[in-house]
Amino acid sequence: MQILNPIVSAELPVIQKIIDDETWLEGERRGCWVSPQDPVVVEHVCTIILRVGRELRESMQARMCPPLSWSQGI
Repeated sequence: MQILNPIVSAELPVIQKIIDDETWLEGERRGCWVSPQDPVVVEHVCTIILRVGRELRESMQARMCPPLSWSQGI
């Protein structure tokens, strides 16, 4: 089994929340149950991830690896 980068592992719950939210929203729009693999849901999730992906990665990286200060010997 391949081990994921720790930052990617930290992003997965956020991405799952986006999938869950978009699935629920599309179900509300249609008035019926919608699969998370529905093409409309997948498209919306991809659009969101493309829009916020860099910021998500940077925030997870900052949370996990705080920058070193000059006093720490940069």
